[in-house]
Formats: sequence, structure tokens, C-alpha cells
Amino acid sequence: MTDTGRVHATLPSGPPTPSFPRDRTCPYRPPESYDALAADGPVTRVALYNGRVVWLVTGHAEARALLTDPRVSTSRQNPDFPMVAPRTESQSTVVLPLLGVDDPEHARQRRMLIPRFGLKRVNAMRPQIQAVVDRLLDAMLDAGPGADLVPAYSLPVPSTVICSLLGVPYADHDFFESRSRRLFLARTAAASTGALDELRDYLRGLIARKEAEPGEGLLDELIAERLAEGEVDREELVMMAVLLLVAGHETTSNMISLGTYTLLEHPQELAALRADPALMPGAVEELLRFLSIADGLVRVAVEDFDLGGRTVRAGDGVMISTSVVNRDTAAYDHPEDLDVHRSARHHVAFGYGVHQCLGQNLARAELEIALTTLVRRVPTLRLAVPPGEVPVKPGDTLQGLFALPVTW
Repeated sequence: MTDTGRVHATLPSGPPTPSFPRDRTCPYRPPESYDALAADGPVTRVALYNGRVVWLVTGHAEARALLTDPRVSTSRQNPDFPMVAPRTESQSTVVLPLLGVDDPEHARQRRMLIPRFGLKRVNAMRPQIQAVVDRLLDAMLDAGPGADLVPAYSLPVPSTVICSLLGVPYADHDFFESRSRRLFLARTAAASTGALDELRDYLRGLIARKEAEPGEGLLDELIAERLAEGEVDREELVMMAVLLLVAGHETTSNMISLGTYTLLEHPQELAALRADPALMPGAVEELLRFLSIADGLVRVAVEDFDLGGRTVRAGDGVMISTSVVNRDTAAYDHPEDLDVHRSARHHVAFGYGVHQCLGQNLARAELEIALTTLVRRVPTLRLAVPPGEVPVKPGDTLQGLFALPVTW
């Protein structure tokens, strides 16, 4: 399956158009070839897996401008929307709440959810998050020394928290975690669609059970306050639930494991955090900038406009490389360095503008608590294998680690 609609741009014969995305060789750094993309200017051309040529934004100011520009759309139903990997081709048939809709529909959906993800509500969850972290670390330390940090810690922390928030039984975590992995790692559209269908069936059934026997959780609130009143239809609620459940654990899990690996590979920065735990909130922002695990925000132009000295035409695909944008020398001094003393809050790791990540406050709290507690309670933590043997996820998905063998 390929993109439909108008004939998309391909460059004339000459030097090959650089491909995007590419796999990382170092887990915490963009591919070295991305340096040439940034050197070509804040907006350049790249080729996707299917040969389609799109614009790639590498400049920090240009990225923030694009993410607030109403002349681009996030709708996968737009026939010109660029698909970045074979598995994403199936998205053209699915309306993705929040991520794949524009205002005013996006604003309507966001209003339903934002009270539960505000800073006040998240701060009230901090004792619960701390209890989850302590319980998991107790179990890991009792079973040690030695563990794979991904299944022992970085995955169950956000998975447990999002289940509690939504009202999803954690007993089902093996099911939804495995389907979530398939969504992000599938090599074909059919495999991705199969995983999505299974998640939808699961949450459709859970919502039906909650209608009959209400419980406590965000899904129960949405059923009572929105579904019953006709403000949201059943399939829209099912897809919201899929998005919240999947995004609510996959992204943070990758950040905890990759953040831990990165700190272990930067002992001076790790020592600074051990000496002064008050640095951790800022360090989380720096890790978000430095790692940029969601490397490829995608839009389609619906009008002509100029950006970074280039003319973008209606129908053009436009992508943002967050890993390059967050290392723009115009925005940061020595951006290639990890510096836990840096003020990095203006990064675009969570996006920017109206589509900025809904769960960013929760993610920050989970990262801060998980990393602070790990650093404090396991002062001798170290890699159990050479750094080069830690398995890295491919470049066309969320950046992260398949496993993180550690000892202490």
C-alpha cells in the first residue's frame, strides 16, 4: 500500500536524497548522518521508505513555528499525509483521537481529558507513583544482584500508574503491553492493524463491563460524564482509551530505561545527581531534550507557506526531527553534551502548540520519581554487559532499548 492522492514529489536525478529516519548506532545520539541534514539549513529534503520526498525541519525556531501553524494538519485521513514506515499505512483508515485530528475537534477531545492530566492532579498522584517505584525496586533488589531493568522496573512503573489512572486491570498488562510493542515495532501494516484491532476489542469489552459495573478511573468518568450524555460516541471513546493506555506506558518506559543507560554512560552527570537530588527535575528536561525518543513529528500542508527559506506547497509532507531540533546550536550551547545543570525546558520532546503531549506532567513526575529513587537506592548500579551489547530499537519507532542488563 502506498500514499494516495496527488503524485508526490521526487527529486530529479542527481545526488541521492538523504533517507529518513535512520537507525541510531549510539542509543542516546542521533545518527551521525543527521549532522549533514542540519548543515543543509533549518528546512531540508529527505526521502521516506517508499521514496516519497518530504520536508524535514531541523531548526528549533522553525519547528516551533510549524507546530503552531494552522496551515498544516495532523489528519491521517488527508490523502497527502506522509507515512513514515510500512506499519503506519494502516493509519489512513483510523481516526486517531488527539494525535490525528485538528481543531476544533482536537480542542473538544482535549477538554474532556485535560483536567485529569493537569499539574495539580498529577502532584496528588506522586505518593502513589513513589509507592509503585519502591515496591518494584524492593522486588528487584531482593532478587538480585543483577536484572534486566526493562521488565523489572522501567516498563511496570508507567504501566501500573496508567492502569490505575484509567481503571484498567493491571492483571491484563501482559496482553496490552505485547500488543503495544507490536504497534510500534510491526514491519507491515497488517501486523500493526492486527495489534490495534486486538487492543480495540479488549477496551471495547472493558468499557461495556464498566457500563454495567462502574468502577473508579478516568474511563469510568468518561463513560458516566461523556458517553452517557452523547458528548462522545462509543468508538471514539474506545480509540481514546487505546491512545491513553498505549502512550501512557510506552513512551515513559523507554525514557526510564534509556535515561538510566545514558546516565550510566555519563558518570560525571550521574555523580552530580547523587550529590544533589534537587537537580533531578532539570535533569529530566535535559534527558528529554538529549534523547528525543519520539523523533519524527509529522504534518501535511493544507496551504502554501514559507518556512526557513523554503516554499512549502499544499499537499507537501513536513516532518520534524526532534533529535536534530533539540540539538540546534541556535537554541542550546554545546547541545551535543549532556548537562544536568542546563535549563532545557524549551525543548520540543513533547511537541509544541495545541498538540503538545497531553500526558507530559505525568511523564515528568514518573521520570523524576523513578530516576531519583533508582539513583538513591542503588548507588552501585552499573551495566552488566559492554555498552555496545545493549540492544537498541530501530530508528523508525520510539527510540529506546529492548533490554538493559544491569548489576550492582
